[in-house]
Amino acid sequence: MKLLYGTSNQAKLSAMREYLKELDIDLIGIKDLAYDWPEIDESGNDPLENARIKALAYYKICNLPVFSCDSGLYIEGLEASRQPGVHVRNINGKRLSDQEMTDYYSSIAENLGGKCIAQYKNAICFVKNKYEIYEYMEDDISGEKFELTNLPHEKIEEGFPLDRISVHIKSGEYYYNLKNNEATSMIKKGFQEFFKRAINNTN
Repeated sequence: MKLLYGTSNQAKLSAMREYLKELDIDLIGIKDLAYDWPEIDESGNDPLENARIKALAYYKICNLPVFSCDSGLYIEGLEASRQPGVHVRNINGKRLSDQEMTDYYSSIAENLGGKCIAQYKNAICFVKNKYEIYEYMEDDISGEKFELTNLPHEKIEEGFPLDRISVHIKSGEYYYNLKNNEATSMIKKGFQEFFKRAINNTN
């Protein structure tokens, strides 16, 4: 099955290809298709609303099976008015670059004592056709709690700026050093099971 991932982020596309490589899915991204893709107004209040907005917008343009994902970041000890939620990259009306994101969130960790506990909540919306839309936002596709630190890892991977300051709580290692960790395996299985259900109409 050819499936469009509604993202222009090549790092996210590569990660999802790795998650779904065991399934009979030919995964492509929006840069693989010559459409005049618009800038999507991600105005939802939570990750699932934003995933739905993006998936429906892309489906309207290409009329192909398409899914979009979105995430919200929540930081313990940070006041409600400053929680990034779905606006992880958009702060005070500005869309941050990868380096600006690293700088901004490492400064939050600095102000909270050098480190703080955070968690991503992930959501997916899959528009299979105009009659079938599947949505999901549960813990098995979301990340475990982790530490944000004020000390960035020296490695830089485009599209995943916060990985530079994300530390695995149990091991104390940066996630860059733990690419095959249990959390990644859980998320991979969660996405696989979601698509198995959706493609086989068992949701």
